[in-house]
Amino acid sequence: MKSVQISLNSIDKVKSFVNDLAKFDSDFDLVSGRYVIDAKSIMGIFSLDLSKPINLNIHGDKELPEILETLDPYIIK
Repeated sequence: MKSVQISLNSIDKVKSFVNDLAKFDSDFDLVSGRYVIDAKSIMGIFSLDLSKPINLNIHGDKELPEILETLDPYIIK
């Protein structure tokens, strides 16, 4: 499992983020405080406080380099 911090501060960013994740078979969780939601669930994402950085847990070691490359625009460095 790999964990990165991401920023989803606009509706368009959330939509493109979910579409990007849908390309992969791996599981993704978003963790914000005590809430853990499926990162492929657009309704779940909108239930979080998007004004703050969110932790993304990636459960897919085989696809990891490709996933990180795809998610680069969302990752906080």
